[in-house]
Amino acid sequence: MSKRLAFLGPAGTHTEQAGLLYDPEATLLPFAPIPAVAAAVESGLADECVVPIENSLEGSVTDTLDLLVHDSTLSIRQELVLPISHHLVASEGTGSRDIRIIYSHPHALAQCRSYLAEHFPDSELVASLSTAAAVQEMMKGGLEAGAIATERASAIYGAKVLANGIEDSPNNLTRFVVLAPTDHAPTGSDKTSVCFSFDEDAPGILHSVLGEIARRKINLAKIESRPTRESLGRYIFLVDLDGHRETPLIKEALDSVRGQVSMFKILGSYPRYSRP
Repeated sequence: MSKRLAFLGPAGTHTEQAGLLYDPEATLLPFAPIPAVAAAVESGLADECVVPIENSLEGSVTDTLDLLVHDSTLSIRQELVLPISHHLVASEGTGSRDIRIIYSHPHALAQCRSYLAEHFPDSELVASLSTAAAVQEMMKGGLEAGAIATERASAIYGAKVLANGIEDSPNNLTRFVVLAPTDHAPTGSDKTSVCFSFDEDAPGILHSVLGEIARRKINLAKIESRPTRESLGRYIFLVDLDGHRETPLIKEALDSVRGQVSMFKILGSYPRYSRP
């Protein structure tokens, strides 16, 4: 029986593409928005799920970060990195000069900002839940509507491509994560994601915690912060570090961090992505 893999849908999104890359034999199940994708796994409708977590141009996908920190018991089991290419699509009979409204996901609109300013300075930009949903909305919007989407979404929903590769930067990459009830066993080339916060602010408190990692010569791959949702100016710190939580050195460092913070959560250990 094939794995049931939920993804941020509908069909035709970059997340679906990531799911196909992760497991071509899986049965892919579309859900939206991101909390519903994770809920499909937690309720037993799916075995695992794929969601976007970071883009090289626009930064972190905050819905995914907040889900992992606050609202889900799932763990990161795998990471994938995909190059992102955007296309301007429209229904049959619509040309570029006809377009007065353009639908897409906010990240896609932002990643095509220069192209849109040059070619469609007077067009209305409308946010959609996903690039694939944008095509569906565009097809209902008449001959003055266009969308920024994947080539696959254009084909699925009967649209045509007017322009290829309209993203502003060729270095447009999105990192996706596979979420599951458990994270991955050690492979020898792993990453661990954790989050933590403090009850009170004090000089050097973050430096002290990060020092537990630095003293053990563990590479810190990423650090960022999100609001705690409790009060203004209070933050949760999210950290990616090299190594698996079960290895003695990483476990020792994480135990030391846990002893200095008020909230601590391991988001998962998983194989570090390497380009095929």
